[in-house]
Amino acid sequence: MTTQMDQVPTYGPPPDAFEPPPGGDLYQPLPADDLAELEARSVSAWFGERKVLDRIWLRMPPGQVTALIGPSGCGKSTFLRILNRMHELVPSAQLAGEVLLDGDDIYTPGRRVTDARRDIGMVFQKPNPFPSMSIYDNVVAGLKLTGTRVSRDSKDALVEECLRRAGLWNEVHGRLYQPGGALSGGQQQRLCIARSLAVRPRVLLMDEPCSALDPTSTRVIEETMTVLAHEVTIVIVTHNMQQAARVSQQCAFFLAEQGMPGYIVESGETAQIFGAPADRRTADYVHGRFG
Repeated sequence: MTTQMDQVPTYGPPPDAFEPPPGGDLYQPLPADDLAELEARSVSAWFGERKVLDRIWLRMPPGQVTALIGPSGCGKSTFLRILNRMHELVPSAQLAGEVLLDGDDIYTPGRRVTDARRDIGMVFQKPNPFPSMSIYDNVVAGLKLTGTRVSRDSKDALVEECLRRAGLWNEVHGRLYQPGGALSGGQQQRLCIARSLAVRPRVLLMDEPCSALDPTSTRVIEETMTVLAHEVTIVIVTHNMQQAARVSQQCAFFLAEQGMPGYIVESGETAQIFGAPADRRTADYVHGRFG
């Protein structure tokens, strides 16, 4: 849907988001025409004999936040995991359709899984820093997994850059070699965001990243998302309708009825989905009348 609505209000950037480190800015955002577009074309998914998603078509525009909303059990998180090939980690999982990153199918035979997951990063519902690793080592952990080699000086600069982009630098710069597991829940989640950013993803997937956090930490994570959307394409699963309205520009409403596989009822601009949805089921859900 393309109906023009008033801009959905969002939070402003965190206080240190654009503050350059000493000696100049370490990070230059990608030009707008280099931001990644993600698109699902007729994606269906199964676990064994059970079909869990049915013919999902969804375009996730570059440099925007797309929110996936809908009741529990309708396949939102499964769809998110399909977008960076984590679905295939389940032995009984099957998939049909295409997932296109800038027009190229990430499931093309011969394409390495590590390449897809480097381009399309994931932040999970529960913060999962490596508890025995320092904050510093948590940020650079992904470099080892992708086989990326950088000098010590470059690594130091990368850690600072990613912690700044995740809105965490000002809080932890004096204790980079203390365990990441000693941080608060909200700080751990931002550390996980920084870790994902270190491998230079073009898309960042976030599966209910604030569901275990207090309101203050949630606000900071949302502010971080607002800033990062200018640099990476973001797709977020959330059950919080206020959050979806605050942080996203695009929205897709998933539903699964009476044991049937999940499907998209309606998708489009967030302002349209919340302000004047085309389907009554969408209106009922976003206004809390079911789900």
